[in-house]
Amino acid sequence: MSGKTFRLPGYVELQAHATCELLPRSDPSPWLDGSCTPRGSLNFQKQNRDSTMTRMSQNHTNSTCTVEELQAIAYTPLFILGLLLNATALWLFVRRRHAWTDTHVYMLNLIVADLTLIIFLPFRIVDAFHCLSKTWLCTVLISVHYVNMYASILITTALSVHRFVMVRFPHRYRRGNKHTAAVVCLFIWVFVIAVCVGFQSDNYPKNLWTCFERCKNKPIRMSFLAVLVTSGFLVPLLIVVFCSSQILLILMRANDNSREKKSIVGIVTANMIVFIFCYTPIHASILVSYLEDQHESCVPTSMIVHYILLISEWIATTNCCLDSVSYYFLFKSLSLGGN
Repeated sequence: MSGKTFRLPGYVELQAHATCELLPRSDPSPWLDGSCTPRGSLNFQKQNRDSTMTRMSQNHTNSTCTVEELQAIAYTPLFILGLLLNATALWLFVRRRHAWTDTHVYMLNLIVADLTLIIFLPFRIVDAFHCLSKTWLCTVLISVHYVNMYASILITTALSVHRFVMVRFPHRYRRGNKHTAAVVCLFIWVFVIAVCVGFQSDNYPKNLWTCFERCKNKPIRMSFLAVLVTSGFLVPLLIVVFCSSQILLILMRANDNSREKKSIVGIVTANMIVFIFCYTPIHASILVSYLEDQHESCVPTSMIVHYILLISEWIATTNCCLDSVSYYFLFKSLSLGGN
C-alpha cells in the first residue's frame, strides 16, 4: 500500500500507509509528499483528530439515547398490559381446567409463550436507561426472546391446522385429542429450543453491539436466517392464511347463525390478522438488515433501517397483548360449552 497517494472530495490528501486515517479538511495547507504528516505540527493533527472523533461520538451517543428512551416508553405499557392480560388468562385457564379440550391445550401453551416473553421485557426497559453490559446474560435474553416468539408463531400455526381439520371433518374429529395436542406442543418447544441453542454462538457477547443487538459487521449466519424466515415465518404464514381462509369459507356457506359459529369466525379472523400484522414487519426488517449489515463498522450505517428494525420488533412484541382477543372468544366458548 505504501507509496500511493489518495485524494477524496472534502478530505485531505493521504499517503496509503496502514497508520493513515481520513480526517476532515480543516487545514488548507498542503500535505507533504510521501508522508502521513502534514506540514503543521503533529500536535495539531492529533488535536484535530480527537476533536472530530469527540463530535462524532457525542452525536452518536445522543441519537442512541433518544432511541433507547423511546423504546422504554414503548415497552413499559406493553409490559404492564401484557402481564395483566396473560396472567389473568392463565389464571382463568387453570381455574376451568375441567372443561379443557385439545384447543385449550394449544391456547395454554400460547399463553405460556406470551407470558414468558413479557416477563423478560423489564431487562430491555432497564437497558434503555442504563446500558447493560454485554455479558452472557444478554445472550440468554436474546435466546429467550427468539424461543418464545417462534414458539408462539408455530403454536398459532398448529392451532390453525387443528381448527381447519375440526371444521372440514367435523364427524371424524368431533372432540379431538388432548394428548395429541400436548405432543404437538412439546415437539414445537423442543424444535425451537434446539434451533436457538444450535445457533446460539451468533449471539455471543463478542458479536454484540448492545445487549440486545449484534454488531452490524457480524450478521447472523445465512443458515440461521434461512431457518428463521422459512420455517419460522413463510411456511407458517402460508399455512395460517390457507387454513383460516378455508375455515371462513366453509362457515360462510353453512346455514348456521349460532353463537358458536360467530365465536369461531371471530377467533379465526382475529388470529389471522394479528399474525400478519405482528410478524410480517419483523421478518422483512430482518432480511433488509441482513443485506445492510455487510460492512466493516460495528454500528449501523443506515439509521433508517436500524429504526425500522426496532419498531418492527416492538410490533412483533405486541402480539403478546393482541392474542388476548383469541382468549376472549375462547372463554366465551368455554362458558357456552363449545370447543
